[in-house]
Amino acid sequence: MFTSKDIQAKERILMPIIIALSIVIPLVVAILMYMPRNVADSEPARLSYLPLFHAVLNGSTAIFLVGGLYFIKIKKIPFHRVCMLVAFALSSIFLVSYVIYHYSVPPAPYGGQGMIRNVYFFVLITHIILAASIVPLTLITLYRAFSADYAKHKKIARYTFPVWLYVAITGVVVYLMMQPYYPV
Repeated sequence: MFTSKDIQAKERILMPIIIALSIVIPLVVAILMYMPRNVADSEPARLSYLPLFHAVLNGSTAIFLVGGLYFIKIKKIPFHRVCMLVAFALSSIFLVSYVIYHYSVPPAPYGGQGMIRNVYFFVLITHIILAASIVPLTLITLYRAFSADYAKHKKIARYTFPVWLYVAITGVVVYLMMQPYYPV
């Protein structure tokens, strides 16, 4: 078990790293997404499976998050830990794959009309904003768990869980709404 002094010493080292990653990751994603590239040379059809893959990753993340919540409620901590680590791994794979896809394929415009268009953009915008907040939330939550600071872990997990679940579920919803408009 870590002492309070051990946790504070590790925190002085790890929190700046978590903060840096929380800034750098969204910046790198934004730069890569908006960096000029010659999309005429890209082959969108070659990567056309990735939006579905992303939806599967997001849906699977949501399932593991709910599983993690279930297991912590019944005090099966090893199962909770596995579910949350799998959810984190799936989200990490999603992030890398998402950046590769959006760097390689020109953006597909949403073609829906009327009220559904407003719903789509509301879901998309809230998804994007909350997805950026997931980076620091998950890293801090994981750090608290691995440092055995369970009181602080539980406190931040109360915020991390619903935001992360919303991002995972709305990732699937965005895919389903965009699916007819992706290049084939």
